[in-house]
Amino acid sequence: MKVFEKANAFYQVFERKGGPAKEATHYCPGCGHGNIHKMIAESMEELEITDRSVFVSPVGCSVFGYYYFDCGNFQAAHGRAAAVATAIKRTNPDSIVISYQGDGDLAAIGTAETIHAANRGENICVFFVNNAIYGMTGGQMAPTTMIGQRSTTTPQGRIETVHGNPIKMAEMLATLPAPTYIERVAIGHSKHIMKAKKAIRKALKIQAEGKGYSFVEIVATCPTGWKMDPVMSRDWLVDDMLEYFPLGVLKDESENTDEGAWDRVCAEFEPDTVNAYINRMKSPLDGNEPHTLNHDLQCKFAGFGGQGILTLGLFLSQIGMRAGHHVSWFPAYGPEMRGGTANCSVNVSEQRIGTPLVDHPNVLVVMNQPSLDLFEEEVSDGGTIILDTTVVEGRPKRANLNVVAIPASDIADEVGTAKVANVVILGALCAATGSFDSEFAMDTLKKVIKKKTLIDMNMSAFMRGYDYVKNGE
Repeated sequence: MKVFEKANAFYQVFERKGGPAKEATHYCPGCGHGNIHKMIAESMEELEITDRSVFVSPVGCSVFGYYYFDCGNFQAAHGRAAAVATAIKRTNPDSIVISYQGDGDLAAIGTAETIHAANRGENICVFFVNNAIYGMTGGQMAPTTMIGQRSTTTPQGRIETVHGNPIKMAEMLATLPAPTYIERVAIGHSKHIMKAKKAIRKALKIQAEGKGYSFVEIVATCPTGWKMDPVMSRDWLVDDMLEYFPLGVLKDESENTDEGAWDRVCAEFEPDTVNAYINRMKSPLDGNEPHTLNHDLQCKFAGFGGQGILTLGLFLSQIGMRAGHHVSWFPAYGPEMRGGTANCSVNVSEQRIGTPLVDHPNVLVVMNQPSLDLFEEEVSDGGTIILDTTVVEGRPKRANLNVVAIPASDIADEVGTAKVANVVILGALCAATGSFDSEFAMDTLKKVIKKKTLIDMNMSAFMRGYDYVKNGE
């Protein structure tokens, strides 16, 4: 005699947050999630993988997964389930990781995470519930909403020329080389459900065998969001949705993939390795003599886009790194390619750096007037401001600052091009702060400047800036 009962992969009692235990589900009458949950739980039990399974529950109706499945569970931010699943699988390679997502989650805000996880062939299972609507948050149009389908945000129906076409996620992912198995199934009539169970079980088995990425799209109903009764919903799914979202296997490489071939395993965290790196950073590279900073550099470089502000920060970072110090470089710039604002924060320290942000710089470089006006008050008392007097007409108002005024752009023109004004400034900075001698800084620049034909010009620009501050030349 065959006994039909709740799968052991389910909790025996479905508890409610902040309330008493209940047997009833969260889902509306006719909702497809209940059937899908049941098939996943039964497959987990049949494959004997429940104890090592981890359910990833993002935002939407799928968030309720942790109330039902008696296994590990991670709550993911909206759309990020595939990224979270990747992290879980790579750090716990023996786990069975299930990313369970709706269409608004997976195909809208989570499109990037979905595509890239598939493109990497992560050894996870993605069960994608396509009910053509945002079911939990008010019945808005989703990426899979059908043409002509009404929703709260498309009361006249989805219009192709206005809203675009429904996205066929399974077909899209099937074009990628890395996924192992992709199939679309449905929760319609009994034959659909039998095929859906088979596909879900197969996807889990592929992961258990280490054969790679599986994606099962499950076309399901949402009577509440569709404003239909359960029977009408089922009929609309079968007659309308499946015409646009045809069922079937779109890709199956499981027989051509060796067991364990697609496992992605991250190396375990080894403190000794990290400490060795830190110790190496305490010593200068390239066999140079140990270098000691006279004080930490907390720099803010600011100007217009196109003046080489970000490159200036990179150059100083590379000099500090080659000297064996800890460095950070943090850029910030407007959307304009040229002429917009640009600034970066650079830290150089003999100690580990807690944050790349520089709120109160002890060195401020400004290459336009707005940057002086914006950042002068942030400079710490006794700090240094280096300004390009070719461009900046004003002067700092505070008396407790070391001001270095240098016509950097004019000097750069004399050297050969205004594009090396940032290197003139770099030379002035090294001289003004006494942090790095000219020979060491220039030797570093020779190693990092890619175009060898530009090295002599940059060396000349650096020395002109260095000598201008050091010797008043």
